[in-house]
Amino acid sequence: MTTSEPRTVGVLIVDDDPLVRAGLVMMLGGAPDIRVVAEAGDGTEVLPLVDRHAPDVVLMDIRMPAMDGLAATEALRARRKAPEVIILTTFDADEHVLRALRAGAAGFLLKDTPPGEIVTAVRRVAEGHPVLSPAVTRRLIARVADGAHDRRRTQARDRLALLNDRQREVAVAVAQGRSNAEIGAVLHLSVPTVKTHVSGILTKLDLNNRVQIALLVHDAGLLDDEDSG
Repeated sequence: MTTSEPRTVGVLIVDDDPLVRAGLVMMLGGAPDIRVVAEAGDGTEVLPLVDRHAPDVVLMDIRMPAMDGLAATEALRARRKAPEVIILTTFDADEHVLRALRAGAAGFLLKDTPPGEIVTAVRRVAEGHPVLSPAVTRRLIARVADGAHDRRRTQARDRLALLNDRQREVAVAVAQGRSNAEIGAVLHLSVPTVKTHVSGILTKLDLNNRVQIALLVHDAGLLDDEDSG
């Protein structure tokens, strides 16, 4: 009887600074279950390298000369079976980070994040878990002004209207930063039932992760409604 080989996570590193790329290669190279499959210095290289190497995770810098990480993330996440994207940034309150999260990035990491946390984040994202909690998302949103507020609110409310009442309650609870267990306790549901509702919300709204649920609920102003209700 043979045992299957442990899964190796393929990573594409995208950053215009060669020193940053070298540092990330060194950090990730020490993990036996992670392999850096390619490096890129600009967003224009991302789609060809993804086609060639099929990485599981892309570590994406935001600011690059010819094509920035935001445009590259949007182009990549618009594809079917796209790899997960983690945004690399020097700022934790950047409108570009928010746009990348709305496009479907699985989260963001500050460039001075300790190496062990970067390795853990890559593993988590490869397993389908975002590396940004809804609570952090809310703080990020609160610190970034956006002039398209009214139009985005209307669009978000139209999308959330597709949900039934229970799914809407679960979506708001996700945006409040509650875990599945906490949602179950508040709404008197079992954890498996909560997971089923979360999966149903993701499918119905064509979203990638819980972070996008939180962003959509915030955009719709439902957290404001809860606070005032």
